[in-house]
Amino acid sequence: MAGGVLTIKDSGYAPAMPTHTACSENGCKGQVPAALEPVHLCMLHFTLKVENDCAQMRRETVYGKTPHARQVEIIRFIADHGEMLARASTSGLHLADEMKARILNTFLTLMNLRENLDRAALRQPIGRSS
Repeated sequence: MAGGVLTIKDSGYAPAMPTHTACSENGCKGQVPAALEPVHLCMLHFTLKVENDCAQMRRETVYGKTPHARQVEIIRFIADHGEMLARASTSGLHLADEMKARILNTFLTLMNLRENLDRAALRQPIGRSS
């Protein structure tokens, strides 16, 4: 360390790949991609969780009586989880065709939830407030 500045000598080797942590699901030995570190889930368990959460939110919003604050939460969920899925799936991981299909299906599920939320909001009578 010279003059308070830390310098790193170039060793000529590529930097070490970040170590992945194990999935937090019981019994799962899958590795968590960097983009999914905040949720501590492997790709399989992340897609399963997103699909289950979307199904629950779909049931919650189907009648168009969801309060505005909850609708905003759901829209944020869709955006955040769609972005995490996009980052994880395009990060250079080698994915089996079955996992690629599951990822595409999860994107479709997120898109359908947003579409259903919009459709349910259109069914509300004009002037009605939640």
